Amino acid sequence: MIGRRCGAHVTVDGVRQTGVTVSMGVVATMEREGQRGEQGQAVLLPGVDPRKKPYVCGSCAAFSNIVITFPIQKVLFRQQLFGVRAGEAVTQLRRDGLRNLYRGLLPPLLQKTTTVALMFGLYEDFSRLLPRHAGAPELLTRSLAAVLAGTAEAAFTPFERVQTLLQDPRHHGRFHNTFHTFRTLLRDHGVRECYRGLVPILLRNGPSNALFFGLRGPIKQRLPEAQSPAAHLVNDFICGGLLGAMLGFLFYPLNVLKARMQAQVGGAFAPSRAVLLTIWRERDGKVTHLFRGAHLNYHRSILSWGIINATYELLLKVM
Repeated sequence: MIGRRCGAHVTVDGVRQTGVTVSMGVVATMEREGQRGEQGQAVLLPGVDPRKKPYVCGSCAAFSNIVITFPIQKVLFRQQLFGVRAGEAVTQLRRDGLRNLYRGLLPPLLQKTTTVALMFGLYEDFSRLLPRHAGAPELLTRSLAAVLAGTAEAAFTPFERVQTLLQDPRHHGRFHNTFHTFRTLLRDHGVRECYRGLVPILLRNGPSNALFFGLRGPIKQRLPEAQSPAAHLVNDFICGGLLGAMLGFLFYPLNVLKARMQAQVGGAFAPSRAVLLTIWRERDGKVTHLFRGAHLNYHRSILSWGIINATYELLLKVM
């Protein structure tokens, strides 16, 4: 995509856009900061610092997503960990009972509301700061900003670790809740145990962030032009959902690897390559078996990232 700024207008691939700035595929309304929402909507939190808005909006978007999609995530987790079909995973959850359906909700709620806030907030901050200290092209600085934001998110790996243990039925009798799990891991194994599975998370976060922020703008530009706030919301949902589904499928084997590594408690820290080879052998050396559960992850990602992207953009306009 090529953007050319012309006063109050921008020409994008030969099409003139009004009041829009386009850079590295990121589309941002020039009047977004400090204005009232579309169609005269009242600003919800007028006192929020504009630089903090991406953090607040990202956190709220993640909260909405986790509460809605958590049961689907539990089915997907069983498929990743045990390599079973969706029907068998649902049967396992039925046997566990309704009281265990939202068992393990708190770790992803804490983790996602924090990491998605960092994902959007740090990306915006790094995108603003890096050009001041580096003479690199904007495409490179924005890609680096996305990778750095993803790397920072990995600091919250312990939440994913605890979520894995609470969702694994083999540990139901050992770990009671989020705080008990943290306390047990730290007391019996130390801080390092909380970061088991860090390598696949780092390999996943940085590249996926770079692709998400790099492709979000171009995808939205190719959707039908929105003529109303509702249409903008739909376009944002479609854009986020398509990207989430694509990236979720592309990086799915890393999530399978992470789930296997984090299901272990204590013992040696096996290299990621060795664990992946073990999974490969257990699943008969078939790529299709390695991607078991990917179809459910695909549909969940459409819903999850559609909700996150649409909610984030909506909150930016009304805050």
